[in-house]
Amino acid sequence: MPLILPGNVGSATAATGFNVDNSCMFNDGDSAYMHKTPSSAGNRRTFTFSAWIKRSGLGAEMGIFTAGADANSGQFFTIMFTDADELNVQFYEGGFQDLKTNRKFRDVSAWYSIIIAVDTTQGTAANRIKIYVNGTQESSFASSDYPSEDWDSAVNNTEIQQIGVRRNGSSALAGYYDGYIAEAVLVDGTQAANTDLGEFDEDSGIWKPIDVSGLTFGTNGFYLDFEASGNLGNDANGGTDLTEVNLAAADQSTDTCTTNFATLNPLHSIGAASELSQGNLEYDPAGHHRIISTIAPTSGKWYAEVKGIDNPDKFNAGVAHYPMPANGSASSFAFGQGVNADVGRFANDFGVKANGDYGNSNSYSSYMASLESENNNIVGIYLDLDNYKIYFSKNGTLVSSTGKNLTNNGEPYGFISVGEAATFQWNFGNPSFALANTAITDDNGFGAFEYSPNITGDSAAKKFYALCTKNLAEFG
Repeated sequence: MPLILPGNVGSATAATGFNVDNSCMFNDGDSAYMHKTPSSAGNRRTFTFSAWIKRSGLGAEMGIFTAGADANSGQFFTIMFTDADELNVQFYEGGFQDLKTNRKFRDVSAWYSIIIAVDTTQGTAANRIKIYVNGTQESSFASSDYPSEDWDSAVNNTEIQQIGVRRNGSSALAGYYDGYIAEAVLVDGTQAANTDLGEFDEDSGIWKPIDVSGLTFGTNGFYLDFEASGNLGNDANGGTDLTEVNLAAADQSTDTCTTNFATLNPLHSIGAASELSQGNLEYDPAGHHRIISTIAPTSGKWYAEVKGIDNPDKFNAGVAHYPMPANGSASSFAFGQGVNADVGRFANDFGVKANGDYGNSNSYSSYMASLESENNNIVGIYLDLDNYKIYFSKNGTLVSSTGKNLTNNGEPYGFISVGEAATFQWNFGNPSFALANTAITDDNGFGAFEYSPNITGDSAAKKFYALCTKNLAEFG
């Protein structure tokens, strides 16, 4: 089941080399996307699209890049995920065609590098569209249609070009992307090699990004680095910007392919996928459901904030072992299952309830001031896996300097929330809510928190860190 454990921190661990600062978070519930229509045609036969993506939603059609307004006419071309989570390059040439992977893309904890390199002037059909995932060319396909030699696509034509959506056969917008996109590149006029857009780390062998700003982007190419929060569609190459639709400065993210932050895991929860939104950082369970984070450390000190924005009498949050207990059982464990019980019911989870009680092993006692009558409280959770302690704060004020004890049985810990018709907004260092105060980082310079991730006032300060892969590589 997709999650990040120590020793499996992926491509976002490299401390050296090119660093990607920002991504753009697309929330499908907002119908968010970007677009532009070139004023003149470029090279419609030879081009490359590349992006790093981190999925939030699964099991639905989602467009990444689309050229053309009608899926069933002209030279329509789109790169998308299918409702079965395959990567699919679709195009229209006298009929509907597609090049679809056998591979499924269902890891919501991972950043994927997706490169689609096209050259329809190639004499060999299989060379006309090349798909690279994390630097390696795909060779196993569920369907393998290739365009005719010298076919002219809608890419780089004077037709609408879009990021984060596709079109259906009636020209309506469909398949909004749900997740994060970083380093989105369109190269007009070149079927780029994978090594033009990334490289394998010489020590780990992991595919990682490189500086692409020196590429020749051509007439209608672009480079979206998402570093201008007030203009997320800015073409860093200096070309015409893309127009943002239903995107705002708050959709700029620091969760990237070089610093991968924790989110909530839809594959390890109970309830519908629709209960998650905003890059899997906002949780709105319809029933008495629980969910856990995508990153689960076994050592180190970790800090997260969770904000209850409605129905405060349903607030439940804390930590639990991976995997969580299966539904209805305190002793059995299974991925993909949650449990309809408050935090603290089992021996494997520890947390606070709305009434201020702290619980573990179905034993609850008074601990902190009640949260029941107040919306927008921010509860800070300090997870100390070096000493197996947990601390809580309310709106920046520590509840107790002694904390509560955790069990140490070698299992990794994740952050959890439980609720019913209550909305939780999480911040693992990449906030899902606007910060009222100046953002506070951890001592490594990562994260953006409302309150300090450190505990002070003891004989020695305890330093806690944002739950991201760079910190995990050092402390996890």
